Amino acid sequence: MSQTTLTVNEVSEALAQHDYLADEGLTTAIFLALALRRPLLLEGEAGVGKTEVAKVLSRWTGGELIRLQCYEGIDVSQAVYDWDYSRQLLHLRAAEASGEAQGVGTEALEGQLYNERFLLKRALLRAISPIAGPPPVLLIDEIDRADDEFEAYLLEVLSDFQVTVPELGVFRAERPPIVILTSNRTRDVHDALKRRCLYHWVEHPTFEREVQIVRLRVPYVSETLARQVAAAVETLRELNLYKPPGVAETIDWATALGRLGLSALSDASVQTTLGTVLKYREDLERVQQHGVADLVKQAIERGL
Repeated sequence: MSQTTLTVNEVSEALAQHDYLADEGLTTAIFLALALRRPLLLEGEAGVGKTEVAKVLSRWTGGELIRLQCYEGIDVSQAVYDWDYSRQLLHLRAAEASGEAQGVGTEALEGQLYNERFLLKRALLRAISPIAGPPPVLLIDEIDRADDEFEAYLLEVLSDFQVTVPELGVFRAERPPIVILTSNRTRDVHDALKRRCLYHWVEHPTFEREVQIVRLRVPYVSETLARQVAAAVETLRELNLYKPPGVAETIDWATALGRLGLSALSDASVQTTLGTVLKYREDLERVQQHGVADLVKQAIERGL
């Protein structure tokens, strides 16, 4: 079935079949991105499942997942294309050794160097290049880490889904990729880019939904443990931590406790496994100040 003819309920079911439980707001945003063929910008705290959306869409649609990890200083040569200088040099030496270089002339030899076979296609160019099968899923991860100049260039690419390589011409997408952008909001993404995209703020899941996620992703843990872990993480998020745990940490914690053969939380098990859910010394100290015993007590009561 074409993604443009799906319903919101069918999108929700497809995501669930690939182990992703999205709430109604996120499901609707994904549905509209597919139906309208628009990039989808997902913002939210780290660990709420933004990147996982692209991975799930890739598994569902069968399209290749092409990931562009953004960072400060990223430019065209890392994100769009570059030339394979080593192969170009080898070509020159081979032409000289065979005598071809003398026969074709300098201008013609230079023209041979700027051939598509020497072109290194980075993520953005790969995403718009012709491809057999379903269109790829382009994940532009943590766009907030890139600088203003790259963001402006990205806006141009996403507007027309085309890239100009001066030596070769214009590469244009026959079928636009499915585009997911993520941001942890370390800085504000410019309004121009937001206008080009559909937008959704991804919240931490509700308690019951997080229990469902744990049961889905860590099926060998007991219902009791899944509820207590979700309840404990819910409490941790209310402690004003430096890095509140996301869904990924909830899954990691439940997995660790399950591997230890535990079926319920205890003061000792929480004390020894907190490092799977909290990654900063300051956060561990804050939990100690709050009281591990109180955390376990609240989790058991909430889990009921």
